[in-house]
Amino acid sequence: MTTTATPLRIGNFSGFYGDRAGALREMLTGGEVDVLTGDYLAELTMLILARDRLKDPSAGYARTFPRQLEDCLGLARERGVRIVTNAGGLNPAGLADAVRALADRLGLPVRVAHVEGDDLTARYPGSLAAHAYLGGFGIAECLRAGADVVVTGRVTDAALVTGPAAAHFGWTATDHDRLAGAVVAGHVLECGAQATGGNYAFFGERRPGDLRRPGFPLAELHADGTAVITKHPGTGGFVDVGTVTAQLLYETGGARYAGPDVTARLDTVRLTQDGPDRVRVEGVRGEAPPPTLKVGLNRLGGFRNEVVFVLTGLDVEAKAGLVKEQMSDALATSPPADVRWELARTDRPDAGTEETASALLRLVVRDPAQEAVGRVLSGAAIELALASYPGFHVMAPPGKGAPYGVFEDVYVPQGDVDHVAVLHDGRRVAVDAPQDTAVPGDVPEPALPEPLPPGPTTRAPLGLLAGARSGDKGGDANVGVWVRSDDAWRWLAHELTVERFRQLIPEAAGLPVTRHVLPRLRALNFLVEGILGEGVAAQARFDPQAKALGEWLRSRHLDIPEVLL
Repeated sequence: MTTTATPLRIGNFSGFYGDRAGALREMLTGGEVDVLTGDYLAELTMLILARDRLKDPSAGYARTFPRQLEDCLGLARERGVRIVTNAGGLNPAGLADAVRALADRLGLPVRVAHVEGDDLTARYPGSLAAHAYLGGFGIAECLRAGADVVVTGRVTDAALVTGPAAAHFGWTATDHDRLAGAVVAGHVLECGAQATGGNYAFFGERRPGDLRRPGFPLAELHADGTAVITKHPGTGGFVDVGTVTAQLLYETGGARYAGPDVTARLDTVRLTQDGPDRVRVEGVRGEAPPPTLKVGLNRLGGFRNEVVFVLTGLDVEAKAGLVKEQMSDALATSPPADVRWELARTDRPDAGTEETASALLRLVVRDPAQEAVGRVLSGAAIELALASYPGFHVMAPPGKGAPYGVFEDVYVPQGDVDHVAVLHDGRRVAVDAPQDTAVPGDVPEPALPEPLPPGPTTRAPLGLLAGARSGDKGGDANVGVWVRSDDAWRWLAHELTVERFRQLIPEAAGLPVTRHVLPRLRALNFLVEGILGEGVAAQARFDPQAKALGEWLRSRHLDIPEVLL
C-alpha cells in the first residue's frame, strides 16, 4: 500500500472462531471494500487451539479460515481486496504456508505474509499458551511490502484495523490521535454483526433492516482518524448510534482504552448519525501507549464434571435438600476440591407441561485429579436413580470429567518482545517497540449532569430506558449501560451508582466494582472484578462469559421517573 489521503474502506467478515462461514463472500460481493479483516481469537479460543496443538504440532490455527478462503481467494485477488486475519492463532507461519499451498493449487499468484513474535510460551513453564498482544505495525510492514493476505497470531483485535490504516495513510507510531481513531473503529468492527444490530438490547423495536441475518460492518476510515461505520447496501440489520455505542462499551474498562499502538480516550468519542446505516465517529484523542504488553496465559486448571438433577412438581426445596445430602454422603470418602450447587427455580405452579413444572439442580465439581470428579461422581449420582426423590432423573449422565482451563494476564516490557513481520518473499523485518510510552492513569471523574427535578415515578425494568452490553476479560466482567436522551442521562448518571448496581446484581455485592462515566456516550461502564473466577474456560458460573449480565441488569426493577417512560 502507498501513502494516500484516499479513504480506506475496511470491512469485517468474522467476529469469532465459528462465525458465519459465508460472510467473506458476502463482504466481497456486497459492495466496495479495500481490506477485509477476520477476527478469530478470544481467550477461550487460544486454549482450544493450544489443546489442538498438543494433539498435532502442525495445528494451532483456525482451520475454518482456509475453507472460507478456498471459495473466495480468486474473487479477492480479482477485486484487489487485501485480507488481514489473526486466524493464525498459535501457528501463524503454519497458516501462511497453508494459504500459499491453497493459492498454488488454485493457480493464483497470491502474496502471503505473516506476523510472529507473540508466542512467549517458553518463558512461562506450565502454560499451554502464553501470547503477547501485539499491535498493528507488523501488519503494516507486510502490507507496505505488497502482501495480499496477512496472517497474524495474537494481536489486539483493533490491530487488524490500525495496521492497514497505518500502511494506507503512512502513519507513524507518534500519530496518536489518528491511531486512536483507528482503534475505536477497529473495536467497533471486531465483533462482526454486533455492530449491525446483532445482540442488540433494543432489537424488538421496529427497524427497516432484517435482524434475522444482519450484515457485517465496515468502516470508511479517513487520514485524520475519523471514520464512518456502515454496512453494504441491502444487507440485513442496521447501523445507528445505539448499535455503535453498544459495541464501543463491549469488553472495555475506563476512559483510557490502552493498547500496544496507542491509548485511545473513549471519553472523547463523538457519535452522530450520518444518514441511514451510517454513524460518524470523530473527536477521538490518543495518548502514548503503555510501556508494557499484555500477555495472556492459558494453562490447565484441573478437571471438571457436572450433573443436573431435574426436580418436578411439589416440594422442590425438600427434593433438592435430599439429593444434596445423599450426594454429600456418597462423596465424603474422597470429596473433590471444589463442590458447587445451584438451584434454578424454572418451575411454575400448576404448570401446563412437565418441563415448566420442573426446576434444575446443578452440581459442579472440580479437582486437580480426574479420578476425583469422574467415576466417583457419576457412580454416586446414578446409584440414586431408584433411591432418592420422587420423579428422579437427570439431564444427562455425568461423564468421566474433562479438563478445564485457567486464564490470567501478565505484562512484559514492549521491548522484550520480538515483533517480526515475515514478508511474502521471506524477508524478516523487525518492528521496533514505541519509544514514546506512558503508564495509563485514572481519568478524573467528569462532572455529572444536573439531576432531573423530583416527580412521580413508576416501578419498572431498567431496560425500558437503558441498553446494556456485557462481556468478559479474564476473571472480570464489564457491563456498559447507556441511554438515548439527555434527560434519561440526567437520571441514569445519578441513579445507577456502584451501590445501586450491587443491589441489582447481588453476585457483585462482595466484589470490587468500579464505575466509569462516559458523558459523550451517555454511558456508564461497570467493571466487576473476580465475578468469573479463573476465566471463561473454568466455567465458574452459569453464564461463564458474562454475555447476559447486562440483560439481567436491564430486567431489574427501579423507580423510574414517569416523564422518561
